[in-house]
Amino acid sequence: MARDVRRPATLTNGPTRAPTRPAVQKVALAVAVVFVLIGILGFLPGVTTHYGELAFAGHHSKTRLFGLFQVSILHNLLHLVFGLIGLGLARQLAGARLFLAGGGAVYLVIWMYGFFVDREGVGNFVPFNDADNWLHLFLGFGMLALGLLTSNKAGTGGRLDNPLE
Repeated sequence: MARDVRRPATLTNGPTRAPTRPAVQKVALAVAVVFVLIGILGFLPGVTTHYGELAFAGHHSKTRLFGLFQVSILHNLLHLVFGLIGLGLARQLAGARLFLAGGGAVYLVIWMYGFFVDREGVGNFVPFNDADNWLHLFLGFGMLALGLLTSNKAGTGGRLDNPLE
């Protein structure tokens, strides 16, 4: 019986392993999942206080996620959409970095907006309170750092010539 020369013979020493994802993709996936979960939890009575006062948008929403973070339907939807976008972007290396670093930059802008907006004015339409602002500051710097510093080549002595690869 002749051997098919088009397909090389392979020897296996045990089960084959699937290629592992780069660390930045794993981190982006984890962050995205947390955002989706937070978006869902914002709609659950018991996890949110004053659930009956959940408004679509605006500073008059008295609903608090975990009794601390002011939320509205719009705020919860934004978390869900941001998380879903992150799930999609985390599938590619460049997308994962974009989600983390770009999302971190966006959260720093949101923190600045929440810091300067009149809490009782129409500009506070998402809405934000002090707890939200501190969380946005932490998320901004944390995501930015993760997106820029999480690399398979970081710490190996190699150069990061193209951070998007």
